Amino acid sequence: MQSLETSNKFPRINPGVFMAVSTEQQILIEQRVTNEAKSIGASYLLWFFVGYLGGHRFYLDRKGSAIVMLLLTIFGVILSVVGVGFILLAVVGIWALVDAFLIPGMVAEQKNKVRNNLLQQAMLSAN
Repeated sequence: MQSLETSNKFPRINPGVFMAVSTEQQILIEQRVTNEAKSIGASYLLWFFVGYLGGHRFYLDRKGSAIVMLLLTIFGVILSVVGVGFILLAVVGIWALVDAFLIPGMVAEQKNKVRNNLLQQAMLSAN
C-alpha cells in the first residue's frame, strides 16, 4: 500500500491514509511534528552566521551537501593563496545565497518526513 504521492519533490499524504488513524492520533501526530520539526528561524540564523560552512544544511539533516559546502570553503581558503580558491569561495557564496531562498522548502520537506514517519508508526501500531 503506497501512502505517499511524490510530486514536486515534496511528499504528500494521501487523505485516505490519514483518515485511517483516529482523530486523537492525528492530533498527537501534528503535536509531535510541531515539536520535532526544525525551525525556520534557527535555520536562517545558522545560514547567516555559518552558512558558508554549511551549518544550516547540517541542521536540516542534509549532511552530504553540508560536507561538500564545508570542504569547498576549506579548500577555497587554502587555495586562495594561489588565486584558484577565490573561484571556490565564489561558488560557495552563490550556493549560500541560493540557499536563503530554499530554506523554507527544506524545512517543509523535513516536516513532511517527520509527519510521514509518525503516520506510518501510528498505522503499524493500529494493525
